[in-house]
Amino acid sequence: MAAGTDSTEGSGTVTSRAGRPGTDSPRGRMGSEGTVLNVFSHGILALWALMVTLPLLWAVMSAFKTDKEIFTSPWALPAGLHFGAWSRAWSQAHMGEYFLNSVVVVAGSLAGTMLLGSMAAYVLARFDFPGNRFIYFLFVGGMSFPVILALVPLFFVMKNMQLLDTYHGLILVYIAYSLPFTIFFLSGFFRTLPSSVAEAALIDGASHTRTFFQVMLPMAKPGLISVGIFNFLGQWNQYLLPTVLNVGDDGKKLLPQGLVALAVSQGYKGDWSGLFAGLVMAMLPVLAAYIVFQRQVQAGLTAGALK
Repeated sequence: MAAGTDSTEGSGTVTSRAGRPGTDSPRGRMGSEGTVLNVFSHGILALWALMVTLPLLWAVMSAFKTDKEIFTSPWALPAGLHFGAWSRAWSQAHMGEYFLNSVVVVAGSLAGTMLLGSMAAYVLARFDFPGNRFIYFLFVGGMSFPVILALVPLFFVMKNMQLLDTYHGLILVYIAYSLPFTIFFLSGFFRTLPSSVAEAALIDGASHTRTFFQVMLPMAKPGLISVGIFNFLGQWNQYLLPTVLNVGDDGKKLLPQGLVALAVSQGYKGDWSGLFAGLVMAMLPVLAAYIVFQRQVQAGLTAGALK
């Protein structure tokens, strides 16, 4: 009996130990690998966040310093908030004029890009007709075409059409430049929307135009905001196209051109605090747009995956 009891207890002990998820079990190895992966990924994200935020914070701090503080203590906090650099950059360096020029051009080009891009993407995504795929891949192919290769012929085309140094000329070029990505992005988003809603609207007597503007377009709001933010970033920071197409009239230069002109004029004895103030002025609209529409951008980017 004693031997039987010991064998039973011994077998029970062995079973309980074998049932515990130790480090040698598959579950334990997967848990340790997941922990290491999480630590590594979080470390990479933290390093990337520092690389992005530290230059931004340094530029903001330098915008509130004097030129002497920038050279003597570049990494220290400003001794006081000096707003003189902001007024000099806005008025004397004409950053206010360049800022308003950029607002006019980007507002017109962004509105045209979103309108034409959403309409073309909706037709390509929801209607079957001969040449549908050919037109779609034609737009997709436009994303891979380097814009620098088109600068010389684009300049002469704009010159022959008398569109150089004009707001509407830049707006048309920006729209053509942004349409391929917009159509590519929104066509995939429109395919994820339910067809039953559009069919119900058509049964109720709505035309295709009314169905698009009053039914489908509001449903595509997350995707529109996402691609709108990307287009805003690309058009607001565009330097190459306005440099080539705005060659004669300094009063119609955009903000990136103004920043480069201000940086070149600095030399070794320039207004560096004013330069940093102008740089922060150029960054503020982009940061504000992303902060306001952050959730909509994330929803638009993950809508297709969640579908």
